Amino acid sequence: MTERYELHAFDRARPEEIEEALERAEVVFFERCPVELPDEDDLAFLREGLPREFRAKNVSYHPESDSIPRFDAAPEVKERVERILRTHGQRVEEFLRRAVPSYVRGWTVGTTSFRAVEEKGRKLKPRSSNELVHVDAGAYGATNGARILRFFVNVHPERERIWGTKGSFAALLERHPELRAAALAGRPRVKIEKSALDRLFSGIVGAAGKLYPLLKVIDSSPYDRSMRRIHNYMKENEAFRSSRDGYREIHFPPLSAWMVFTDGISHSVLTGQYALVTTVLVPLENCRFPELSPYQILARTAA
Repeated sequence: MTERYELHAFDRARPEEIEEALERAEVVFFERCPVELPDEDDLAFLREGLPREFRAKNVSYHPESDSIPRFDAAPEVKERVERILRTHGQRVEEFLRRAVPSYVRGWTVGTTSFRAVEEKGRKLKPRSSNELVHVDAGAYGATNGARILRFFVNVHPERERIWGTKGSFAALLERHPELRAAALAGRPRVKIEKSALDRLFSGIVGAAGKLYPLLKVIDSSPYDRSMRRIHNYMKENEAFRSSRDGYREIHFPPLSAWMVFTDGISHSVLTGQYALVTTVLVPLENCRFPELSPYQILARTAA
């Protein structure tokens, strides 16, 4: 048996209400997407007009390079997909500037992706599977403790997108001390802050990234590596995967939207096809409750 998560709509919420809800590991839900969506012709093209190989994985527009890397398609197809995803990402950014203004200073607007494939039954390796409950770690390189904010839209015209969750990052660490052990990786304490070697490596990557922006994905930090170990443990450990402790399902209707700090709430995608996802990294110092962030929770473990 599962308990269905009843969503509370935030359509008329004030910015401070939205920011506080996000940081409390709530799902901020909109019954109808508050952002203008691609027109019906463009949505139909994304659903049915992509080359077959790209209907089997994500297609991601990277604003830092103004391109969709590794997208080998006819020029007119590539140009159209880039335009659709670029425009949607810009509209989401404009909305977020109004909805969560405290987060804007110093943020990084990342990729906008179209998720074309049915999530159920993909039979991927555990670390790559969205069907397994996890928290996000290392959004396209080092976050260094920044929060991973994602804005989702279910653009399937008829079907729900269904998530599973076992609760917030903080609640999970309380119920599952083995996740703390995974973060430790056999060490006596969790290392959070960057060492001199980490700072040197990040400096080199940052300098090279000015010429080749996609190089930034190889950057890392002790915090991000700890979160990656937790992410991998959640997906690979059979005892954790089979536990139903705290498990609930969240149902997102067609053309609804939601945003969430995906580093702060566990989630999986049980079923669903056709979604638009925009990622933003929010500096921790912009948050109202930094003590609730995974970075500060792990820092207290380190202490």
